Amino acid sequence: MDYLPVFVGVTAAAVVIQAGILVALYVAVRKSSSRMEALATEVKAKVMPTADTAHSIMMELRPKIDTIATNVSETTTVVRGQLERIDATVSDVVDRTRLQVIRADELLNRAMDRIEETTDVVHRTVVSPVRQLSGLIQGVSAGLEFLFGGKRDSRRDVTVPQDEMFI
Repeated sequence: MDYLPVFVGVTAAAVVIQAGILVALYVAVRKSSSRMEALATEVKAKVMPTADTAHSIMMELRPKIDTIATNVSETTTVVRGQLERIDATVSDVVDRTRLQVIRADELLNRAMDRIEETTDVVHRTVVSPVRQLSGLIQGVSAGLEFLFGGKRDSRRDVTVPQDEMFI
């Protein structure tokens, strides 16, 4: 038996099936392509006016945005200059205040020193001689009472502390 005609028949059938498959693929791709083209046309029809509108809006807003950016830049420069001046002023005020506090401290220290010196001088020149004189008078008085033998007055026995003599 000769198998060649059978193989040729099977091969022919396979080629016909492959051709059918290729034709079906071609038809499916063609339909998809036409759908994609229709969709692309529809997107262009809807998106392009929107894109044109957005572009025109951007072109209208561009000068305004440039003006705003320029104003912000100028304002920032002015504010920076003002802050530098304020910083310099505050630094100057702090330095001057520090100097005034130092001067006030020195003045207060000098005043306290002078008060202490005055107290010492008053103590040396007034209080000590008065105490010495008071002691001398009490001694002379006690000596005279002893000499003349007089009675001591009960009122005089009450001694007044020396600190209360001047009050």
